[in-house]
Amino acid sequence: MADNRMLRFVTVPREMPRKRSAKERRDDFEEIYAEYAADKAAEQAGRCSQCGVPYCQTHCPLHNNIPDWLRLTAEGRLREAYELSQATNTFPEICGRICPQDRLCEGNCVIEQAGHGTVTIGAIEKYLTDTAWDQGWVEPIRPVAERSESVGIIGAGPGGLAAAESLRRQGFRVEVYDRHDRAGGLLTYGIPGFKLEKHVVMRRIRQLEDGGVVFHLNTEIGRDLSFEALRGRHDALLIATGVYRSRELAVPGAGLRGVVRAIDYLTASNRVGFGDHVPAFESGELNAAGKRVVVVGGGDTAMDCVRTAIRQGATSVKCLYRRDRANMPGSQREVQNAEEEGVEFVWLAAPRAFLGGIHAVEGGQAPRGDHVRGVRVVRMRLGSPDATGRQSPEEIPGSEHVEEADLVIEALGFEPEDIPRLWGVEGLEVTRWGTIRTRHFTHETSLPGVWAVGDIVRGASLVVWAIRDGREAADSIADWLDARAAGRLAAE
Repeated sequence: MADNRMLRFVTVPREMPRKRSAKERRDDFEEIYAEYAADKAAEQAGRCSQCGVPYCQTHCPLHNNIPDWLRLTAEGRLREAYELSQATNTFPEICGRICPQDRLCEGNCVIEQAGHGTVTIGAIEKYLTDTAWDQGWVEPIRPVAERSESVGIIGAGPGGLAAAESLRRQGFRVEVYDRHDRAGGLLTYGIPGFKLEKHVVMRRIRQLEDGGVVFHLNTEIGRDLSFEALRGRHDALLIATGVYRSRELAVPGAGLRGVVRAIDYLTASNRVGFGDHVPAFESGELNAAGKRVVVVGGGDTAMDCVRTAIRQGATSVKCLYRRDRANMPGSQREVQNAEEEGVEFVWLAAPRAFLGGIHAVEGGQAPRGDHVRGVRVVRMRLGSPDATGRQSPEEIPGSEHVEEADLVIEALGFEPEDIPRLWGVEGLEVTRWGTIRTRHFTHETSLPGVWAVGDIVRGASLVVWAIRDGREAADSIADWLDARAAGRLAAE
């Protein structure tokens, strides 16, 4: 007999958790979605069709067993559902909040394709893990047996943390090195609180610390500690630095004050949220309050910037993107949230110059041309497809106009730093894009005993891919250390 708690998508409509009103959420950096009640989570999980070929699972980089933990949720077996979800995902409460489900699991849901509205997978995943934390089901890391081998991890972002968690559970000694004063990487300083409240990240960091992972913060490799010194200190090394070098527009006026990088802007905002003293924010350099803001870019970072500017009290916020809405890389859900909050999108528009002018500053007037006052914009149209299959944007002659701006934020993506040069490493192979070259699946680099994962290998990508890479690399490192130990024992 079929379970009547499932396959309810025909009679039960899709329903997300309550979303706070745009007016309410414009004034703070708290997350915008409320939590499901238990009965509502069960009801929405029961909409799953339990299809024989689960495309949601196939299109999840972690291949989470989504249909099974949805069924367990519908049956009220929440602890089992949580344990199944965390078996393949190191940080399910984080992925439930920030994964672009509309492009991954939910976007490939069978009932979505049939016109019934996708199962709210991300919201249920978040609900399960938040419930697990509240109920004390998230157990501390307690290895069955301790190992003598030590693994060093460079970078405390999602890839490095996922590897640290997996390796520590297997009993290895794990030490993580990061240039920042808090662990978490972009989870901590790049993603705004309205998408991922920081106590959620810090809670996971504390769990790792309590489980025996050692963090060395404010430590920059190549400056505070050499790469070779790390290789001598540890039996294996994992590079998980991410990519932080911002792409910038090479247009006239690029050096004007008021033209800033997205990473600097978002980091300053998140530091203020932690209560840090941030001079560049207090001076107004990285603060949108009372300003006309223009953000250039169409990805998720651009969406983070425009929504942050709204909350900081900008007088207007515009987002310029050179393609149309259907072709933007960012989450459509984020675009909708931004529009609700008052962001204006200027589609098919590209900057051609930043314009300077007289701008009032404390103690008088800045010299002409010193501070940005506008962006010269040209209208675009979509032409023939390029090598990737996307239509290439082309300028429309004679279509230039000026968008007024007091603050311009460039959110054009990130590129890898030159790791071999910065760290003085010989023999570490990189690709023509500057990313570290690794072997597929094992994530081994050209240097013996050194692995690399996440954006420094893939280029700027999603958190969920970094988690997958970190987990895979941890298994590869463990296998390598096991083989080495077995070789020693055989030799003895």
